[in-house]
Amino acid sequence: MGSTIVITGAGSGFGALAARALARSGHTVYAAMRNTTGRNADRVAEARQYAAEHQVDLRTVELDVLSQESADAAVATILAEAGTLDVVIHNAGHMVTGPTEAFTPEELTAVYDTNVLGTQRVNRAALPHLRARRHGLVVWIGSTSTRGGTPPYLAPYFAAKAAMDSLAVSYAAELARFDIETSIVVPGSFTSGTNHFATGGHPAQQDIVDTYEEHYAGLMDQVSRRLADLAPAGADVSQVADAIVDVVNAPHGTRPFRVHIDPAGDGAEEVSEVADRIRAEFLARIGLGDLLHPHTHPHAAE
Repeated sequence: MGSTIVITGAGSGFGALAARALARSGHTVYAAMRNTTGRNADRVAEARQYAAEHQVDLRTVELDVLSQESADAAVATILAEAGTLDVVIHNAGHMVTGPTEAFTPEELTAVYDTNVLGTQRVNRAALPHLRARRHGLVVWIGSTSTRGGTPPYLAPYFAAKAAMDSLAVSYAAELARFDIETSIVVPGSFTSGTNHFATGGHPAQQDIVDTYEEHYAGLMDQVSRRLADLAPAGADVSQVADAIVDVVNAPHGTRPFRVHIDPAGDGAEEVSEVADRIRAEFLARIGLGDLLHPHTHPHAAE
């Protein structure tokens, strides 16, 4: 029996690829996106066509991670249609590029709102159901920038992804006694195959951008080219979708806490190994080692 899955930001990029791959693997997948009757109507139609052509259970649901009401309504729709929800995949995100100083605080807040607070809204909508069932899986799509190489001009995005990672780590321990498992999938820099850079935002204060351009002319193009040069032949964004499928399909309780898919090899995996080991050792030292793995707590309500 397949799982019922919701994946946010599934109109394009990692999300769309993962939704299709999970559906091919036998799951009922809700590809969540906003503006399903407007800007993303074509993507809804594409998903419907894909489901028909491949005879898989791929559905779409309206979900704007910037709205708690939208998240609540999406989960209610899924429960009404499918009767359950087993897996939540936090994928929605927004990238911005440019000199950090040129972004207003409000622009940084908007990036944080999508990448971090969006996950909180979806969790508050979905976790009551998973907790009541005392079973489930939450997958977070992170970024190697959290602990690996961090080229300039991506600070608002990097800071938000780091915050999301910290949230995921804390949630993992807090959900373990509800038998809800956590995995963090950590893609590296894929300079093609997604719309992250193409649809990314830019700072509003152009005079500051111009000042930085005098000393950092063409920096983002340089970064993109050099990251592309680091990637081995055959590196493809479909590897991220495949990793997500592997995590979801693994037996409950055996899933890796963190999985890296990093064609550029920016060092994040090495740093994460240390950080995650220290986390595990510390929880054990303070008598909370049971929080490292999902299980049914002996004091759980019958």
